[in-house]
Amino acid sequence: MSTPPISAREAEVLALLGEHLSNAEIAGRLFISVRTVESHVSSLLRKLHLPDRRALARHAAASTARPGQAAPALPAPLTSFVGRARERAELAAAVRERRQVTAVGPGGVGKTRLALAVAGDLAGEFADGVWFADLVPVTEPARVGAAVAAAVGVGEQPGRDVDDAVLAALADHDALLVLDNCEHVREGVAPLLERLLAACPKLRVLATSRARLLAPFERAFPVPPLSRDGGDESDAVALFMDRAAAVGWPPGPGASAGVAAVCERLDGMALAIELAAARWATLGLDGLTAGLGDQLRILTGGARADDRHRSVRAVLDWSHDLLEPEDQALLRRVSVFVSPFTAAAAAEVAGDGPQDAAAVADGLGRLAEQSLLAVAPTAAGTRYRALETIRQYGAGHLAAAGEETAVRTRHLGWCTAAAEELTGAGGPDWRARFDDLAEDLRVALGWAAARPELRAGAHRLALSLAGLAFTRTLLGEAQQRYEQAAALADDDGAAVALRQAAAVAGCRRLGDDVYRLHRAAAEAAERAGDPAAAGRDLAEAATAAYRFSTSFVRLPAVTEVTAMLARARELAGADARAAAAVALAEAAVVSDAYGAVQGDAENAVAETIERVERAVALARRAADPVTESAALDALSGALSWAGDAFATASATRRRTEALAPLPPTPAATHERMDALAMAAGTAVGAGELERAREWGRELAEHPLLAEAGHHATSWLLVADAFAGRADEALAHAVRFRDSFEHSGGQQSLSLAAGAASVAMVHGLRGDDTARATWLALAARADTTPEHRHGYGAVFDATVLLHRGDARAALERVAPEPEEVWKWVCWIWLHWYVALRAEAAVLAGHPAARERIAAARGVVTGNPVAAAQVDRAEALLDGDLSRLPALAGAFAAAGSPYQAARTLLLAGGDHTATGEAALAGLGLVPDDTGTRDAGPQDAERKDAAPEDAGPPPRRRPRPAS
Repeated sequence: MSTPPISAREAEVLALLGEHLSNAEIAGRLFISVRTVESHVSSLLRKLHLPDRRALARHAAASTARPGQAAPALPAPLTSFVGRARERAELAAAVRERRQVTAVGPGGVGKTRLALAVAGDLAGEFADGVWFADLVPVTEPARVGAAVAAAVGVGEQPGRDVDDAVLAALADHDALLVLDNCEHVREGVAPLLERLLAACPKLRVLATSRARLLAPFERAFPVPPLSRDGGDESDAVALFMDRAAAVGWPPGPGASAGVAAVCERLDGMALAIELAAARWATLGLDGLTAGLGDQLRILTGGARADDRHRSVRAVLDWSHDLLEPEDQALLRRVSVFVSPFTAAAAAEVAGDGPQDAAAVADGLGRLAEQSLLAVAPTAAGTRYRALETIRQYGAGHLAAAGEETAVRTRHLGWCTAAAEELTGAGGPDWRARFDDLAEDLRVALGWAAARPELRAGAHRLALSLAGLAFTRTLLGEAQQRYEQAAALADDDGAAVALRQAAAVAGCRRLGDDVYRLHRAAAEAAERAGDPAAAGRDLAEAATAAYRFSTSFVRLPAVTEVTAMLARARELAGADARAAAAVALAEAAVVSDAYGAVQGDAENAVAETIERVERAVALARRAADPVTESAALDALSGALSWAGDAFATASATRRRTEALAPLPPTPAATHERMDALAMAAGTAVGAGELERAREWGRELAEHPLLAEAGHHATSWLLVADAFAGRADEALAHAVRFRDSFEHSGGQQSLSLAAGAASVAMVHGLRGDDTARATWLALAARADTTPEHRHGYGAVFDATVLLHRGDARAALERVAPEPEEVWKWVCWIWLHWYVALRAEAAVLAGHPAARERIAAARGVVTGNPVAAAQVDRAEALLDGDLSRLPALAGAFAAAGSPYQAARTLLLAGGDHTATGEAALAGLGLVPDDTGTRDAGPQDAERKDAAPEDAGPPPRRRPRPAS
């Protein structure tokens, strides 16, 4: 009577019985259920004709290893499995759903470890457990069946093919077969699996491969790199930390951000991360970061049982050697692409001619099948991408093949054409298109710029990239690329690029760079034989030292600027644009900033106005709107020194009109942003609150100020505050404060005024704690404490009057306007004199009527301030019947706060309407008879200026 054969799983159970393990211990060791162990024990007793479990243990102990006994079901990992919770669950679900699943991914991504973890998770769901076969040692596709037979414990049988023996042995088994590393013997794996799955209905197969098996029944499961989402809490960082700790040097908490950056550069590749972590102890973060420029050199380990995973290079060598020669060539050529690329781009750069497009597309598909390229469908078509380690590997082969210069030159041409096509293009996807292209442009430019024979091409690409970066609001890079283009050009081209760089520096508020770059442009223009352009550049450098003095770190000496201006006059000659620029510089520098206004201020201002009007006329005749805008800016400054708020506002409005038709070049954009800020500020000064809000909103929405919300919103805050639109002001205040703190606390008059206007809104809301916070922020943002005599007095007095503390308000605006003229003659003058008149009336000051008359002579034409003076006069006359009409005038002028307050002052039936209007604005009604003990009390002791002193060396620009 023959003995029935013992299956591989039964042999495993028998061996463990010989170790005197319990059923539960055997189940845990083999990843199967206790019930399954009991079934196998019963089968063994029957097949071996033994009476009990003890006899089975004795039999096992007495037996020696024999052919057909199975190897351990799953290899025991030497390190812990980290992360991949989502992929682990999804792959397990796929195995439950489909009978054959292939985990696909590039070498080193972690396919084997994931498959082993999932197999362990699922082992208990299969009555006969799990078998594991590593196919790396198999060199011939025909030997795949033999490798599987060895793994499941099936020996060769006379008269039967080994594949047939495997099919017969597994026919009724409920098991999971894991086939690892199938890519090099796919031709043998796929047909064997087709036969196995047909003959073994309870069998499931989980394979790992760098390429799909291409079987019709296959379910491919792409294994992605380790997640880097979450930064220092990502799976990639967790793996790095675990492996670094394993070698005795756990990174401290402070290293997590740096480790996250390393993992990002490694594309989340598990093997690369493990190899990098292993070198943490000897290299540290700085050494690793520096070394990752050559990942193939640094990412190596010691001797390993599997030499393919000894280094990243070894992993890639394995994949590379499996490729056909034409695919090896394509892999090394597409390594020049840094960002995802299309098949058409690859054909142009990596192909051997236009006729090669189809072959290239086919080859990309094969590389993707081998997991050497990632594939992503997009709205613009299918894109391919090589991970950084693969790209570096391909680049090494490209150089070794002697193809680098030819392929990179084609890449340079492709990048230049793509950049020029994108220049001037629009559409909602423009930003994404630039982002997809940018890294390739940078790499191509960096390579070409180092080669003298390609300077012309590099110059052309640098100019395109500079313009694109500016449009993308990457201002720092735009300036850098324009300067790079200048270094690659002849003198004439250098001058053009340097002017563009200077304009970008102006947008960045880098006065020193504006000055330096215009001087460099002048030198290049003079060398190129263009003296007029050189004169214009020198004049613009001199003007910048005046106009944007607060943006300088080191202000140039007066003697240096005046000497430069003298040279500009010599060079300008009869050129119209140069003459306009020189006239502007003379008006800005000679007449005002550098000593002309030190004695007779009235005559000096008149002389400045005359000079800048000439500059405006010259610029207009020269059809140079940018210089005309700059000249109108100087004119508005001179007019504001003269105290003419309406003419000042008109001049700034003319700037916006002159610039409106211009394309958004750096120079035009710089002028436009400044013009919008000045227009908003001077409109506030003239009482044109709705216009101020329109210009303020346009400035706030300008894309170049997306990261500079404090500069973008400062005048919008002031206009909203004067209007009393509390909710809108406080909403913008959040962006203002966050941006101000992020900038490191920049200083300017407009920033301080913006912060103080928010403090005023909080004061009108009765929130003194918030008001104190914003007053402190305003003090940090301001350039001089004397400004409290201007906007500070205006905002404080407004709050005090709102709260019914007229005497305190009167004290806050006690100085005569001419005593503090430097600080109130700008946009605050009308508000200051109107508040002095109203405070005098409400406090019973004996000179109230004289103050009303004086204020009226200043504010006539200002719809808000004039209505405020009219209201003060009605209150002084005791004629409250005039107030409802004045409330309408305030509303029409865009000041709903003053309209509501006027109704409250009218009293009677108007009180409830006024209170409701204030509540609708998010404010609280005034509290007549109370007095605020808040932050402004600390400032009253400084209400009168100790010494107004001489005019400042430079005109404070409200918009700066």
